[in-house]
Amino acid sequence: MLWAAVGAVALGFLIALEIAARRYGGVPGPITNQAREVIFPPKPGPLYGGLALMMVVLTWRQRFIAAGAAVGIDLVFVLVRWAVGAEVPEGQFFGNGALWVMLGCAVIAITRRTGKERVLLLKGVGLGLLLVAGRKTGDTWLLITAKTRPTVLDPYVAVADHALGNPSWLAGRILEASGPFVPHVIDLVYAQLAVAAIVAALYQLRNVTADGRFPRHHLVRTFLVIGLVGPAFYMIFPVVGPIFAYGPGTSGTGGVQWAVADLWPHTPPPVSAPHPVPYDGITPRNCMPSLHTAWATAIFIHSRKGPRLLRYAGAFWLTATLCATLGFGYHYGVDLVAGVVFALTIEAALRAYDRGWDRSGIQLVAHGTAVFAALLASYRYLPMEMAEHPWVFGPLVLLSMGSVIYSYVRTTRSWEPKAAAPALRPEPQPEPV
Repeated sequence: MLWAAVGAVALGFLIALEIAARRYGGVPGPITNQAREVIFPPKPGPLYGGLALMMVVLTWRQRFIAAGAAVGIDLVFVLVRWAVGAEVPEGQFFGNGALWVMLGCAVIAITRRTGKERVLLLKGVGLGLLLVAGRKTGDTWLLITAKTRPTVLDPYVAVADHALGNPSWLAGRILEASGPFVPHVIDLVYAQLAVAAIVAALYQLRNVTADGRFPRHHLVRTFLVIGLVGPAFYMIFPVVGPIFAYGPGTSGTGGVQWAVADLWPHTPPPVSAPHPVPYDGITPRNCMPSLHTAWATAIFIHSRKGPRLLRYAGAFWLTATLCATLGFGYHYGVDLVAGVVFALTIEAALRAYDRGWDRSGIQLVAHGTAVFAALLASYRYLPMEMAEHPWVFGPLVLLSMGSVIYSYVRTTRSWEPKAAAPALRPEPQPEPV
């Protein structure tokens, strides 16, 4: 019943986004785009990532067959398109095969499997398709934010960011002076965040086939919920980011003609009374909170119980993501603080739901929610006070984030099962003479 309810809600949500995309942008929505990729050239990353997640429910022999079938189908598509002279966008040569294999596994589950085997395979297919649908849903959300929010609140966030010392401006200058190698590395990390998430998720789900079930909680759930809930705050608090609002923008979106001033990263914005400013209908309002930071935080949390290499990778990915979001001018410092609090609150809510709501879980989620709401309200209604008293508000912002981190660590540690004490070995007794 729970899976049926989740499926019904997800379908309704996708239909609503499909209607919104056609109404506001005049473009196909996530359902149409996904259906097109059965035949037309797709974006390959999400599809093969979804296939990798689906294969956690298969045996090794079945995984090799599924992967081989996906590659084979893609080669057939490539040859057919080449033969008929079809135009293919750059980087979109492969991916149809992965989608065909996932859909084929769904058919096999319904027609050839029964009982627990059918349920497990359908869950695997659903997990893979959810990852793909999440990407399509995110693209539609970003389009809606650009079309429905003609003004942005970047001046408010830029002024409030004075309380933290304008970290985006500082990171931008450091990155500019670091040479070409460091920016290339962190740009790669920033762009491939989903790859890191899939690697961590595959480690968590490595025993699904042997156990015959999914673990109660894993990274994919947190990732999807963050991506589902987060864009709602883009609508409430539309922000485009420093490089668009205070810099030259990037090719194809934004630009100086829409910027408040061309200041980033060398000249911090002045402290003056902020007001909403108009912006184009193309650039996504996707800064508050920083979902890249939230996702990287989730990867870091879920990598803590892995082997040493995975833990190091999780820490590196979080650090590099924070550097990229600031250094490339995609986010303000206060966005990152909100992103961390948002991720911990979502993670706490999912874990509390899994174990059954009790007083500690309710308090943890309420604490995170209250801090997140207070941060957004402060950025919107107290930016001048934050900028004029940075030695008061800066520490307060960081302490509020630290309080959520501390509460999360303390509470979740108390939820961990206590290890049983080792049985005491009896003392040797002298043998009777």
